[in-house]
Amino acid sequence: MGTGPPVKTSEEKAKRKLSLPFLAPVHSLLAGWVGLTLWLLLLLLLALYPYTGVSSVALFVGSQIFVLVTLASNWNLIGGMTGYVDFGHAVFFGIGAYIMGILVTGSPLLISPEWGFWQALPASGVAAALFALLIGLPTLRLKGPYFSIAMLGTLVAMREIARVLRPFTGGGVGLNLPPLLNRLGDYYLMLAVMGLVVSIIWWIQRSQFGQSLIAIREDEIGAEMRGINTTLHKIVAFMIAAFFTGIVGGFWAWQNTYIDPDVVFVEARTVEMVMMSMLGGLGTVWGPPLGAVVIYFLQDLLWGSLFGVHLVALGVLLVVIVLFMPEGILGTLGDRSSTSLGRLLSRVGRSK
Repeated sequence: MGTGPPVKTSEEKAKRKLSLPFLAPVHSLLAGWVGLTLWLLLLLLLALYPYTGVSSVALFVGSQIFVLVTLASNWNLIGGMTGYVDFGHAVFFGIGAYIMGILVTGSPLLISPEWGFWQALPASGVAAALFALLIGLPTLRLKGPYFSIAMLGTLVAMREIARVLRPFTGGGVGLNLPPLLNRLGDYYLMLAVMGLVVSIIWWIQRSQFGQSLIAIREDEIGAEMRGINTTLHKIVAFMIAAFFTGIVGGFWAWQNTYIDPDVVFVEARTVEMVMMSMLGGLGTVWGPPLGAVVIYFLQDLLWGSLFGVHLVALGVLLVVIVLFMPEGILGTLGDRSSTSLGRLLSRVGRSK
């Protein structure tokens, strides 16, 4: 006697309705060559954008969005793909900014009194990467919150060191960089850096190196047992993320023409990186860029409508993301039933 097709319960129907299965193939396509092709097309359109007659303000906004996308993608490499949540990642931004400031304004340590921007920019990234190697060897042996706290302590320590080394850093007074305004050049430079960083992240995720990082995130002991040199992989990922974060820090210092310890070594910048990555989708390629764009315009909206308490509103947003959208926008759209928000909507649907 045949049993016939199984009868779907209301819970299964609700889950099927919420999961939006047609989005799963889209998510798979974006993770492959189609995603990279669309990314390159977007970069081409952004490269043509200045020729539409936009103002210098629009170019400045564009370069700032590119900065946030690059920072979010860099943090995601170590925090999302490798699973080491770095609460002090802004230390590399600050190091890059100060290397730029010291080199272009002259320093007692230099044989040549001043460097040009294009000489100092790669030096900013290299200095940040070398510092990542130095600090990563001991800290990346720590697990979970111990690593996070160690990096937060590193950020605070570097801020005080920059304040003490007054002959080189200007101390609490800071450094004034040459006031050279080039909005179009800034736009194209950060567009190129952003395009390169996101493309590298895409390649890493599809490579054996990226799969090893994901294995470390999921089970580091198991990855070691399978023969993965976890220390080497973590250090390399840490240095790559630090290098490009240092590049962004150097560019930011040049563009803003002024730096001091409380401006570049600030915890809020790391919080922004975490929020952007989590909002878009932690551990994904396209999630952090999406989260960066959303956060940029959301910050402006909150600052304009909730001036004075906009930081409180951003903190509440972070709590909401952690509680109800831990998979981020991309994860929630792909399978809403796997999130707290989706399960809540499912229960509401069943109660009706």
